[in-house]
Amino acid sequence: MMKILKLSFFKKMMLMLLMFFILMMYYSIILFYNKKIIIIEWEILMCQSLQIVMPLIIDWLSCMFLSVVMLISSAVMFFSDFYMKEENFKKRFCLIVILFVISMMFLIISPNMITILLGWDGLGLVSYVLVVYYQNNKSASAGMLTLLTNRVGDIAFLLSIAWMLNHGNWNFLTLNYYYNYSMMYWICLFMLLAAMTKSAQLPFSAWLPAAMSAPTPVSALVHSSTLVTAGIFLMIRLSYYFTNMPMFQMILLFASSLTMLMASMVANNDYDIKKIIALSTLSQLGLMMAIISLNYVNLAFFHLIVHAMFKAMLFICAGIMIYKFMHFQDIRMMGYLTMHMPIISICLNTSNLALCGIPFMAGFYSKDLILEQFLFCKMNFMCMIMLFVATGMTVMYSLRMSYFSFWGTNSIKSINLVPLNFKMNKGALILTFGSIMSGSILSWLTMNPTLNVFMPLKLKMMIIMLIMIGILLGNLLYKLNFLKNKMYIYYKFKFYNSQMWFFPENSSQSFLMNTMMLSKKSFILDNNWVESMSAQGSYKFIMSFSKFNEICQENSMKLFMMVTMIPMTMIMFLMFFT
Repeated sequence: MMKILKLSFFKKMMLMLLMFFILMMYYSIILFYNKKIIIIEWEILMCQSLQIVMPLIIDWLSCMFLSVVMLISSAVMFFSDFYMKEENFKKRFCLIVILFVISMMFLIISPNMITILLGWDGLGLVSYVLVVYYQNNKSASAGMLTLLTNRVGDIAFLLSIAWMLNHGNWNFLTLNYYYNYSMMYWICLFMLLAAMTKSAQLPFSAWLPAAMSAPTPVSALVHSSTLVTAGIFLMIRLSYYFTNMPMFQMILLFASSLTMLMASMVANNDYDIKKIIALSTLSQLGLMMAIISLNYVNLAFFHLIVHAMFKAMLFICAGIMIYKFMHFQDIRMMGYLTMHMPIISICLNTSNLALCGIPFMAGFYSKDLILEQFLFCKMNFMCMIMLFVATGMTVMYSLRMSYFSFWGTNSIKSINLVPLNFKMNKGALILTFGSIMSGSILSWLTMNPTLNVFMPLKLKMMIIMLIMIGILLGNLLYKLNFLKNKMYIYYKFKFYNSQMWFFPENSSQSFLMNTMMLSKKSFILDNNWVESMSAQGSYKFIMSFSKFNEICQENSMKLFMMVTMIPMTMIMFLMFFT
């Protein structure tokens, strides 16, 4: 008799997502080589003259991105089956994650701003539910910071939809740049604000490391290919309308380069492994925004796909290590894991090499081309310096994390805290091929073979030198943590970076305190001259006038003369004789 396999709900979802991945990848290759774009209008409701239609755009861009989202979601589902095995409501967690993927699908395949808003707000709402999943004070504060920061972008998105009413419809494919420059200016301004908020660019960066309060499988999905990339994908879709607005491009270039520098500096001084990877995501988002500001949209999409592959694997490997150490996330508590977890060590160091842009890994094909384009085109010199320094720091914090986790001395008494299930490794092994080969495959399939950057040998070797300098400084930074002498300047600088340039305080506590102080001052003002000049003052004036009118109506003229005329007569008499 044949043995019937009983699959868990997570594995059923994983198989379904893998089938969608194969289908979407097949269609993306066909549409790319045939150079076709399919627009479908799905009629939802038709009643008399009322017609509700949902448009869908299917091109190689959307199909490719959907296939990557499905692949990463399937790996996350397989990993979640073991990581969340002690969860009482596993099916509810799985359905919330599926709802997150569906919201991302709405955002990817919709050319209409109203249907994009469904996915945009769906991502924000479901991300809040997942961040507060563990239901403690830290998760509640992190979820509130995430929700309120993203509401700024949601308001900007709604304002752009309101401005598009001047155009007559909400389809961004039919917008005419030359129809009304003022209208396009405001639409692009609000879209820029919405994309910067969703992708956590400065000054909206505080929510992304705070969102690490969510379960680790959620972090692997959210911070690689879904929530944080929604703003990047929106900018790629609307990039045509930003080409003739150099002011917006300069704002985006400066904000993204400063974000990349800040994230790299903070990652070099943090010890929480999930926050280090989240800050690495923030740094790479800044790199994508910077290349979009220079109008290299296909290159930004190329790096977006490659980055999603190795960053999801990095989060899954970190989640397995956290699970092994009974949910400790401090890298100082780890060490010497190469002998005990060889497969995870290989996977995490592979994704680290891809992140650093080591030659012929996945990240090399996109990062090397991006940095060469920075050197080749005209751009602000300070922004270029910040971008290259941040790229060198990427190697530093990646090497520092590997030192603490795998090659350093063991910092705990027992390494076998939790027996490791080797089936958990399959979630990371699914994405290992993508972390190694996705860069070369996508470069051969999608990039223009004539896109060559001709530069002098010194500039060509500059990127390799950045990697070598980053390796040396990462080794020095690891040893600097164990120096016995106390360097005051170093520790003050480390404290400043560990607090993320005080952006979390400025985004939460100080904002709350300033709001409370402002409300207190407004309460004092409302109870004093504002009330006297408006409601209360009008009330007193009308009451006094009505009383005077009542005296006149009762014909009490004698009383009126005694009260008013006698004092006036005495005053005039005194003035005349003195």
